[in-house]
Amino acid sequence: MKISIISTAYPLRGGIAHFVGLIYKELAKNNSVEVITFKRQYPSLFFPGKSQLESGGDESEKIPSQIRIDSINPFNWFSEGIKVKRAAPDLIIFKYWMPFFAPCFMTISKIAKLNGKTKVLVICDNVLPHERKIGDKFLTKLFFSLSDYFILLSNKVLEDLISIKPNANYKVLPHPIYSNFGERVPKKEAREKLKLKDEKLILFFGFIRDYKGLDLLIEALKLIKEKYPVKLIVAGEFYSNSDKYLSLIDRLKLKDDIRLFTDFIPTNEVKYYFSACDAVLLPYKSATQSGIVQIAMNFRKPVIATDVGGLKEVVLNNKTGFITEEISAEKIADSVIRFYAENKEEEFINNIEQEIEKYSWSKFVEGIMDLYNSK
Repeated sequence: MKISIISTAYPLRGGIAHFVGLIYKELAKNNSVEVITFKRQYPSLFFPGKSQLESGGDESEKIPSQIRIDSINPFNWFSEGIKVKRAAPDLIIFKYWMPFFAPCFMTISKIAKLNGKTKVLVICDNVLPHERKIGDKFLTKLFFSLSDYFILLSNKVLEDLISIKPNANYKVLPHPIYSNFGERVPKKEAREKLKLKDEKLILFFGFIRDYKGLDLLIEALKLIKEKYPVKLIVAGEFYSNSDKYLSLIDRLKLKDDIRLFTDFIPTNEVKYYFSACDAVLLPYKSATQSGIVQIAMNFRKPVIATDVGGLKEVVLNNKTGFITEEISAEKIADSVIRFYAENKEEEFINNIEQEIEKYSWSKFVEGIMDLYNSK
């Protein structure tokens, strides 16, 4: 089977690029696969991070991607559509997470499908973005009108899909584990690497955006410290104004209790942050799903998360972590305190070991093929 994947991919960085690298390697075992990525993913003016390129990774991150697409140049979209049409893949797989890319993906799809052979499958991280703008639903609907199959990573994303395309041909598959960050290392070794000497550590990992609720976690830490001497690791770049978080830390007098690592974390260093902590915190105010859970699972780390989107579909309450029913600093603090009071770490790790097989890349690709062959 001939497949073209069109998405963020190496040498671009981030979770979606890692996802594409891993699915490429699994698909390429039995198919002819090409990956087409962006030469310009976002205009620099609109990119909140420090760099759009992978750096400091290892050889395992590299895949043979073709750097061709310009996200803001319609002439490029037409020329790329013609190239894909001539290549005549059986299937184009798009990774979709925000409507900014809908006009580009729609144009390529429309032209490519003129060959009468090519089908389009969309893997949806989100159908509609967390931070919505006027026109998001309209643009998404236009692109989806040309798509033949949909893979949803949670039931929450499915709800959004059905609201836009009620007759969609879809399958819900859990996000596979991010296995590209290497093996876990002993907790003591990881803490020495990061120069952390604290006994109890929790982790907030990933790009810092307002909807991810880091402010709630900072407030929760103040309450947690009344019971246990817990320290918080914050590892990830600020993608929203850092001043509100830094001023909150100062106001609550938590500067000595929060370890900030706010540069981009290279792929080959991620293992130290997860291995160093006792549990991973996702205090999100809104979500569909999160790849952070799958990184945590790879490192056998319990997750404490709020009850938003599809997080409770993968974080099994009181089995592999805790789900807080209320989105508040108080309830987040209660869950962390309970985690330590009941010595849940070892129990949760053992349960994660039992759950991990269902999140393999081979099962994910098998699900894609089942959907493709269904019609």
